[in-house]
Amino acid sequence: MPGMISPPSPAPAASDRFPTVPPTSVPAVSAAAMAKVDRLATDIFGIDLLQMMEQAGSHLAELATYELEGELRDRRVLVAVGPGNNGGGGLAAARHLANRGARVRVVLARPARRLSDAGRHQLATLLEMGVSCCMAVYDITDAEIDAELRTADLVVDAVLGYRGRGAPHDEVATLIEYIATAEGRILSLDIPSGLDPDTGTASEPGVTARATLTLALPKIGLLTETGRARTGGLYLADIGLPAALYGRLGLAVDAPFTAGPIVGLEA
Repeated sequence: MPGMISPPSPAPAASDRFPTVPPTSVPAVSAAAMAKVDRLATDIFGIDLLQMMEQAGSHLAELATYELEGELRDRRVLVAVGPGNNGGGGLAAARHLANRGARVRVVLARPARRLSDAGRHQLATLLEMGVSCCMAVYDITDAEIDAELRTADLVVDAVLGYRGRGAPHDEVATLIEYIATAEGRILSLDIPSGLDPDTGTASEPGVTARATLTLALPKIGLLTETGRARTGGLYLADIGLPAALYGRLGLAVDAPFTAGPIVGLEA
């Protein structure tokens, strides 16, 4: 497996670039509640999954740009992609990062046929663009991925989202174990892979992120003591869900994105 990599300097404070709000100003939700939000969005409000994925990917690329101090041209970014919709968001981010001049390498946990439908859609676009994509375990050796991780300026963790419960296993666990060695340069999408979204319990293998961009609403586990130890800087991104949707579930969400589509959640 890859060797340990020394972390770089600490991440910049959220207030340097993004407005901040106290976590208590936005309701934190369980994984089950977030699943209901997603179902309402697609089934009742007609907000397509690809729409939400596109917003997630665009905002993640914006945060990645900030983490790399505003300069993406020729910066090396490795995007680790799981089989679910979190992975699809990572693939959308990979496209935006490549469009901004980054040298992007995508590493999939599982074969393309086992991605979600939306994930396969995103991957097809990347392949047409000529972005380098491979599959962990099968297409890349330990030495090769070790070299990729050592030279990456940033590693995007889009392996497991809020639906990932329990200890990771099979190829997913292998990919998480690989990228976990890049501690200090990891940007996680929604939650750090290996973290329980409800309890904040950290499984092994698991990721300790430099920063985490959670989507729509914070998940309860992110705000626990153990969760905050894994998230690094915690940010919340707007994916276009209206207050009326949250109201159907009894959630009071009062326009947290008035100052911009990404806000920092204060510690």
